Amino acid sequence: MIRTALPVMVALACAACSKPPQPNEPPAPQARVETPWDSLEAQKKKAQDVQKVVDDQAKAQAKAVEAQAQ
Repeated sequence: MIRTALPVMVALACAACSKPPQPNEPPAPQARVETPWDSLEAQKKKAQDVQKVVDDQAKAQAKAVEAQAQ
């Protein structure tokens, strides 16, 4: 009994001292999921871009009118 108890105790001691296995690689990031308001955000961005172009054209036209008036 003592002959088998000693190797079992040594095996348990070795198992208790070992480090847990490290994961091989970190988990991959998830792909972006489309939300219901993504299309609305795209429309909003497009409208802002159009408004910026219109404002720039209005400023250019106002400068042209001012230049002709002088």
